[in-house]
Amino acid sequence: RHPQLRPQRMRRPAGWCVTDIFNQSLSQSAVPTCFKRATIVLVPKKAKVTELNDYRLVALTSVIMKCFERRVKDHITSTLPDTLDPLQFAYRPNRSTDDAIATTLHTALTHLDKRNTYVRMLFIDYSSAFNTIVPFKLVIKLETLGLDPALCNWVLDFLTGRPQVVSVRNISTPLIVNTGAPQGYVLSPLLYSLFTQDCVAMHAANSIIKFADDTTVVGLITNNDETAYREEVRPLGMWCQENNLTLNVNKTKEMIETAEGVPPYPHRRDSSGEGSKF
Repeated sequence: RHPQLRPQRMRRPAGWCVTDIFNQSLSQSAVPTCFKRATIVLVPKKAKVTELNDYRLVALTSVIMKCFERRVKDHITSTLPDTLDPLQFAYRPNRSTDDAIATTLHTALTHLDKRNTYVRMLFIDYSSAFNTIVPFKLVIKLETLGLDPALCNWVLDFLTGRPQVVSVRNISTPLIVNTGAPQGYVLSPLLYSLFTQDCVAMHAANSIIKFADDTTVVGLITNNDETAYREEVRPLGMWCQENNLTLNVNKTKEMIETAEGVPPYPHRRDSSGEGSKF
């Protein structure tokens, strides 16, 4: 190996070259196709796999693209307004799943301290949430949040025209993908949280608490009046359709909470034994 090509000597010139590529990409709102190339691998969600849905699709991308994504992510995060949904606990500084759980429990238990009350919680699960993002709808929402139009166009180019292959024993034929922000991309979690930024409660008696794609609707019921809760759940189903998000009916569950020692209040169901229906 030639001594002039040692990594220590190449680090600074390579850094200048990569920085120039990054700057050109941002100024032109275009991502080189070779950087967008991804290999999809299947990662089991549980120990015993019985069907295809037991796998999670993860995109493997180049190290250079991941570095680029981190820089863009930091920039987007630094320019976001202070008016973001406070009940989205993912990808925010000094926030975690513990905060989301604590907020949910505090909201429910505080309400249950009052007389004639109970709480309905709807735990929503989406099917392949990251993979269903519609890029042009995402860009509109990013512009609404005040992000620079050139950066929004860069995000649009980043998410469209992506060559990808699937690796299962062999490598599949390349396919060009124009939707989604696949798991495995550095930017995907942040982009998803911004895509669902407008999913907020309409009624003061309800809360929609989110951690990435895990979403919980908390309905505080008083005197057996579920009007506000039901008016929250039905439009949420419409919001999912408008944003191309598919509910996983088998994993979406509802729980009804009452104070200790208090029998549950009778509650109406939209279908026999099935809980709330979208």
